[in-house]
Amino acid sequence: MQSIDTGLLAELFDLSPEVAFFVKDRDGCYVFVNNSLVARHGLKSKSDVVGKRPSEICPGDFGQIPTEQDSKVLKTGRPLVDHLEMQWHRPHDPVWCLTTKLPIRDAENRVVGLIGFSRDIRQSLELQDIPSSLVQALRDFEKSLASDVTPSLLAQRADLSAQRLSRLTKRLFGLTPSQLITKTRIAAASRLLRD
Repeated sequence: MQSIDTGLLAELFDLSPEVAFFVKDRDGCYVFVNNSLVARHGLKSKSDVVGKRPSEICPGDFGQIPTEQDSKVLKTGRPLVDHLEMQWHRPHDPVWCLTTKLPIRDAENRVVGLIGFSRDIRQSLELQDIPSSLVQALRDFEKSLASDVTPSLLAQRADLSAQRLSRLTKRLFGLTPSQLITKTRIAAASRLLRD
C-alpha cells in the first residue's frame, strides 16, 4: 500500500464528530476536510472551506495562528503534535483542542502539503476517568467566563479538593488552575476584540 486516498480519510473522519480532519496543499489551502471542521466554522458545506486558508475563514488570531502554524510545518518539515490551543466553534463556543499537523512529502522527500486533525478534548474528558462534575464546571466556565472564578471556586463547582483540581488540570492541560483560567480569559478577550 503506497498511498491512501485522502478523500477516503476525510470520509472516515466524517464518522468522528469530535475530530476536525484536514489536508492542505503546499500553500496551506484546504484540499480535503471533514464535516466537523465545516461545522466548527459555522459553514454549510465543504466547498465553503476547500481552497482557502484558515485566515480566510476565521477572523483574527483564530485564523492567523493556524495559518502561521501551517507555514512553519510546510517550511521546516517538522510536525506539530498534540498542540493545546483554544479554538472557537461557531457561533461563540470556546473549546480546548489538541492539534496535530504532519508534513506530506513527495518521492523526492520535498514537503508538498500537510495532513492533520484537531481533537475537542471535552470529548476525551468524558471518556477518561475524569469526574463529570469537572467536565461540567469547565464547560460552564468556558461559556460564561465569569470574572469571579478563582481556582478555589472552580474546585468547589467541580466538587473537588483544590489539590485534586490542580493535579487534573496539570495532567489534562499542562497548566495550573490559575493558568487555565487566565489563558481561557485571554483567548476569549482576544476573540471578542476581533469580532
